[in-house]
Amino acid sequence: MTDSIPAPSIPAPRAGDPAPAPIPQPVPRPAPRPIPVPVPPVPGHRFRIFKQDPTVADPAVRSVFVPTVVLNGPTDARVSTELPGVTPVARNTTGDFEFEPDTAEFDCAHTFAVVRETVSMYERHNDGAPIPFAWNVGGNIDRLTVFPRAGSGANAFYSRAAKALKFLFFTPQGGTSPVFTCRSLDIVAHETGHSILDGLKPGWLSSGNTPQTGGLHESFGDLTAIFLALSQPDQAEALVALAKADLHARQFLSALAEQFGRALGLPFGLRNADNDLKLSEVGNEVHAISQVFTGGIYDTLADIYAFERIRQARTKDPTIVLIEVADHLCKLLFDAIVAAPATDATYADVVNGMLRLSAERNDPANHRTFLRNRFALREVVVSPTPLDAVLEGRLNLTDPDYTGDGTHEVTNVEPADRNSPSLRADQDRSTCCGTMQMPEFQHIDANTLAAGGPLTDQDILAHELANLRQAFTK
Repeated sequence: MTDSIPAPSIPAPRAGDPAPAPIPQPVPRPAPRPIPVPVPPVPGHRFRIFKQDPTVADPAVRSVFVPTVVLNGPTDARVSTELPGVTPVARNTTGDFEFEPDTAEFDCAHTFAVVRETVSMYERHNDGAPIPFAWNVGGNIDRLTVFPRAGSGANAFYSRAAKALKFLFFTPQGGTSPVFTCRSLDIVAHETGHSILDGLKPGWLSSGNTPQTGGLHESFGDLTAIFLALSQPDQAEALVALAKADLHARQFLSALAEQFGRALGLPFGLRNADNDLKLSEVGNEVHAISQVFTGGIYDTLADIYAFERIRQARTKDPTIVLIEVADHLCKLLFDAIVAAPATDATYADVVNGMLRLSAERNDPANHRTFLRNRFALREVVVSPTPLDAVLEGRLNLTDPDYTGDGTHEVTNVEPADRNSPSLRADQDRSTCCGTMQMPEFQHIDANTLAAGGPLTDQDILAHELANLRQAFTK
């Protein structure tokens, strides 16, 4: 006989009894969640740099973040630093390169960081793709080497043969303290601009090109310094406050290499981007010619910023507007240069490229009007619309469709004077920066340079060596 436990009996409900409590249902178990993958740490390091020029008190020296893996040197995949007896400079205990100004370690870190920031700015405009240095062909990945204190002299230069940027130092006449060109953001950005443009257009540095091609190279260096400054929010904010959002007011942006210029007795830096120079006033001297193009782009920047600041006054801070306008104009210039001829490029080639790209990107029509008219005033191109409004200072800054006469929207303009010395004469490089004075760019022809690749002393001496071979075979 098997014992059993009787099932409990549930009495039948009686009238008036409360309803029985519902039988609780089992709670479904939540679906298992995947183990979270930790966010990888962002590589990068802090650097202390002069944000402008050593003579500019605001923004002065500040820390910047360089978001790449930087090894002791400093060096990374694209840029290395060399100063005998000092490098490699080691990261500090926080993994950063923050040193006191007026030291060799600071000069190494500062110069590397400004070069790296300049390269990164143009790579962003290149849709994130690396921009090769001129020798980076056929799988070559050699770095650009930066020499912060390369020797004595009042100059700085880029050399493709040396794969290097070299910054010199000098003591001004009557002075006691040396001027280190590596400490000026303007000078470092300018020379880095030469190296970037030599990678994009390796034929442009030859002295056999038209003077305007040389002018584009020097101007690109100066504009690189301006656009790098405006890519940094603290610099843009300091500029807006100082100038009350008027880019034609006296301020640090348009004055290039102030300390260097002051050492040479110049009142407003080595060059002034906010100038009124015309092609008929500069002949074929490359540095002077460059200021015509730089001034035209600077005026266009000021015009577009004034228009956009009015148009977006209720939706954006004026500093944000300035950063965005500068970024857009820099991208327009970059892409127009990429599309320009491999040799003998002219100002009109680049201006027309910018006009075409601006129209394709549906920019307001008056952006192109500002560009056409500013370069027409400088005798670079012929404007299809009257210049009265520009000459009288009454551009319409509220009408996005403004074209000067309400009818002409032109994206291809002619050079103002095809017989200009800036187009037909030999280049005069007598007052250029050290880059234009390098033997490789003086003696190697444009087509050979345009092929890219590293250069050697044999390349520089090729013509003379060929003459010797011919002479010695007689």
